[in-house]
Amino acid sequence: MAPKKKPYSKLSKSAKHYRTNKASRDKKKKVDTAINKRPSQIKKRSECNSARRKATKSGISISGKDYDHAVGKFVKSKTNRGRKGEGGRRKKKS
Repeated sequence: MAPKKKPYSKLSKSAKHYRTNKASRDKKKKVDTAINKRPSQIKKRSECNSARRKATKSGISISGKDYDHAVGKFVKSKTNRGRKGEGGRRKKKS
């Protein structure tokens, strides 16, 4: 069962936009679906899922954490999702 919707006043600016604009919401859904169908995204998602299963089975506390595919370990969701840019990491200067 889906969680209850947040009240409108508690939503971010973009969430308010998508809740009130069906055309934009449908367009975003189409784009997100295309992104999530990519073979690279499917592979990344399956790696994260298997890492979560393995960690849970071995008794590691992963509550509030995401598996970071680039670092190869669990990090706080806030840290992992808050990074900017491609992969969220600075490019090495060569």
